[in-house]
Amino acid sequence: MTENQVNVRLLALELLLEITSQKEYSHVALRGALEKYQYLSKQERAFLTRLTEGTVERLLELDYLIGRFSKVPVHKMKPVILNILRMSAYQLKYMDRVPDAAVCNEAVKLAGKKGFGNLKGFVNGVLRNLARNVHAIPLPDLSVRYSTPAWIVRQWTEEYGEDVAVRMLESQFEERQTAVRVNFLKTTKEELIRRLEEEGVHAREIEGVPCGLFLENYDYLRALPSFREGLYQVQDVSSMKAALLAAPKPGDYCIDVCAAPGGKSLHLSELMKGTGMVEARDLTEYKTGLIQDNIERTGARNIKAVCMDATVPDADSVEKADVLVADLPCSGLGVLNKKRDLKYRMSEAQQKELVRLQRQILSTVWRYVKPGGTLLYSTCTVHKEENEGNAAWFTKQYPFILREQIQLLPGMGPWDGFYMAKLERELL
Repeated sequence: MTENQVNVRLLALELLLEITSQKEYSHVALRGALEKYQYLSKQERAFLTRLTEGTVERLLELDYLIGRFSKVPVHKMKPVILNILRMSAYQLKYMDRVPDAAVCNEAVKLAGKKGFGNLKGFVNGVLRNLARNVHAIPLPDLSVRYSTPAWIVRQWTEEYGEDVAVRMLESQFEERQTAVRVNFLKTTKEELIRRLEEEGVHAREIEGVPCGLFLENYDYLRALPSFREGLYQVQDVSSMKAALLAAPKPGDYCIDVCAAPGGKSLHLSELMKGTGMVEARDLTEYKTGLIQDNIERTGARNIKAVCMDATVPDADSVEKADVLVADLPCSGLGVLNKKRDLKYRMSEAQQKELVRLQRQILSTVWRYVKPGGTLLYSTCTVHKEENEGNAAWFTKQYPFILREQIQLLPGMGPWDGFYMAKLERELL
């Protein structure tokens, strides 16, 4: 093993500690590390990403496996030692190109580097035993097998049936595709594909989504001139479908009440071909700053970032919007393929609080929609109470007609789990 590879493992350990002990979001921690250590080779970056993401998404399974060979219960281990064992167990089971002996040796070295030389023997013993048996250990249930809390497995099984629930659980571990939306204000799809090919990136079209492309064979997207020039916006297929369903007309006034980082808002502005106006609102200056960065990079002119709390009524917005997008805070269980630690942070009690928050926001913002206008309600979850349940509640409470609703499920197509409901305000 080279010193660089050892350093990458040490970096992975620091990221795991940041995620599990300091409660940083895994995608945020990893993105920050990849930006900070841009000098790492493509191979090292791929190793770091795979090891960090893989360990996080398999935590329940890895803890079960470690517990089979440790006299010390997992919950009583020192965080450094536990995460060394976790990342090593992941390599032993899921990274075949790394020899078992190397995994064990590097884990022992890491324990020493972090000041736990007295536990080298313990780390070595657990991992040597695990290496001999890792592929023969039966996993007791779907929760451990797919490293997903039992309450989520139960909820999905009850709402969608076991076959669909298992497919959704499996989809967490599949390699995700990077989807981008072509910025037609600056280029055409054909020109962008040629430009990306010149930069060494393979682009392919997305069936049924004329504005989208999947990108492959790139190292660091933000380093590409085509990205910095704003020729495209990273945006999931489901998010593109939401803006297309909202279907703003040229000259419309659109309000996106929870807009950061601005993908759907920018899509709305583009669909109006530079006419009308999009108010892209969010709660904090940090979030509106993210929106503003994307506005400047893409060159959109008919859009502005506004710092505003969606739960607080705004008298100036009443009946102002032809289209209002409410992509609201949710349990996020449709995007576990991207936010791998979210399943460990969410609870049923938090879900119920989110249902109440969604209803609070909808009860505030519906007044901003003109009679005959559109309210697009969306979430990135698959939880029926947050989705169909809220849409049904909303139409009973307020003068809106449900025109269309779509539930996209993870694992059933090239998209995240996502819900969208197109609601039309009744004419006076």
